[in-house]
Amino acid sequence: MSQHHLTLQSEAATLALAARLAGLLHGGMVVFLQGDLGAGKTTFCRGLIQALGHPGAVKSPTYTLVEPYQLAELQVYHFDLYRLHDPEELEFMGIRDYFNPNSLCLIEWPERGAGYLPQADLQLQLTQQGELRTLQLVAGSQAGSKIITILTDNEQK
Repeated sequence: MSQHHLTLQSEAATLALAARLAGLLHGGMVVFLQGDLGAGKTTFCRGLIQALGHPGAVKSPTYTLVEPYQLAELQVYHFDLYRLHDPEELEFMGIRDYFNPNSLCLIEWPERGAGYLPQADLQLQLTQQGELRTLQLVAGSQAGSKIITILTDNEQK
């Protein structure tokens, strides 16, 4: 399993990495974002969704559980499962319908949906330490490993 650690010096660095990652993701992929409150999960999603071509605001789906974004060639679903009381609620909302070859699913607080979510292609663990954020990328699939390899190779150039 591939993994990579990065230090993000600022919110701008977080958004820049999200934009780089956006160019490597495609339909059918699932990305888990983990970290404490305020670690930068929603900021990362905002940067990624806007880099994919969404011109407007990206709001946190904390109360709605999911916010859809229809882009030119991709449907993006941004989930925030923080307020989920029981993972079985995902079954009632038709969670399986969101995971298809034409959609990219970004899931904050995925541990709250354990047992009802597919395996992630990439897991992002964000940790905030003062002004700095650290990001650990872990691949959960061959596609995720390829993305980590590309990011790592670009850093070394």
